[in-house]
Amino acid sequence: MQSYEQNLLPRKMVKSMSEGAELPPQVQEELLRFQQLQQTLQAVVSQKQQLEMEMSETDRALSELEKVTGENPVYKSVGSILVKADKEGLLAELKEKKELLNTRVTVLGRQEERTRDRIKDIQQKLQEKLRAPKASE
Repeated sequence: MQSYEQNLLPRKMVKSMSEGAELPPQVQEELLRFQQLQQTLQAVVSQKQQLEMEMSETDRALSELEKVTGENPVYKSVGSILVKADKEGLLAELKEKKELLNTRVTVLGRQEERTRDRIKDIQQKLQEKLRAPKASE
């Protein structure tokens, strides 16, 4: 998995942009789209990590619940209280939750991949556009 920082524009490009060189409107729009995609990527990665942690917690809960024998009561957290629950019903609920989380992680993974690809494409276009004026000098 690539880090978020690897998708940033090279320092030389940022430095040359900040030295007072006026960028054409088309390049400014591309740069804005690039920055928006970086923010989107950051949000997607964050959501995906949160869901992966929740899925890990669900796995642990399932593992512990499967160890419980029939004579031991099980409880479910509802808000800030614990309520006695049926083991089989709770198992089914947790398995369904895990399946839903897995689906959402998969969707976010695809979205992350598409966003990374779009960032890479825009980064290459920006690099080409910012190099072009120097080639004519």
